[in-house]
Amino acid sequence: MGLPGESADGSDKYYKRDFWSKENLKFTTPHYRMRKCAGVVNKIAGVKPCDLLDVGCGPAALKGLLRENISYFGIDIAIHEHAPNLIESDIVESPISFHGKKFDIVVAQGVFEYMGKFQEQKFAEINDLLKRDGRFVATYVNFDHRAQSVYWPYSNIQPLGDFRASLSRFFTIEKYFPTSHNWPHSEPGRPLIQALQVPIRVPVLSHYLAVEYFFVCSRGPRRARRSRISTIGRGRAGEHRARTQQTVGAGRKP
Repeated sequence: MGLPGESADGSDKYYKRDFWSKENLKFTTPHYRMRKCAGVVNKIAGVKPCDLLDVGCGPAALKGLLRENISYFGIDIAIHEHAPNLIESDIVESPISFHGKKFDIVVAQGVFEYMGKFQEQKFAEINDLLKRDGRFVATYVNFDHRAQSVYWPYSNIQPLGDFRASLSRFFTIEKYFPTSHNWPHSEPGRPLIQALQVPIRVPVLSHYLAVEYFFVCSRGPRRARRSRISTIGRGRAGEHRARTQQTVGAGRKP
């Protein structure tokens, strides 16, 4: 039996629209993490008008939790109710973009657990979407939890420190904090327990009990961004050359 998110040949498996069109229906009602995300975003935005892109927006439930000064845009592989502010796109196969628009805030909650080998490529694309003083808000599951629970479609399972190090190659991490602390690896369900959760890191304890983490980031140094994007570009070119050579070679007679 393969690992979660792994195909029969051992490579990462990426689920398509038929899977997500059903999965997204689980999130029509905002859950604990989404409500917490809205609080983080509203605080960043303040009262000034700003544009926000929700990457992997699902049914766009986050929109109803945001202040009126935040203009909401979303992108997802399975859009149920089409609208001018929403784009349906497979962000694994296609670049993350919204008609060339730049954003004050980009949100990606519950996305990178499914990005597999495309993680840094997507960091680069999101970085390019941010305005000069923009902020990127991302979440990632804490796979270092004492009772690690891995959802079977995940294709990108790594220690939290590895994810943070990868993220910091493209962005400046301004702060990061747990969504919640819970002995079992799940979001707290009781209203009182949810109300008691605060966005702080507790030495040692958070490492073992944090369910997942929020990362609030700004754009990294330009030199670092260019270096990483150039490296990704060279990797793509190398893969393209390898595929081309294989194709040409396959057409030759022995």
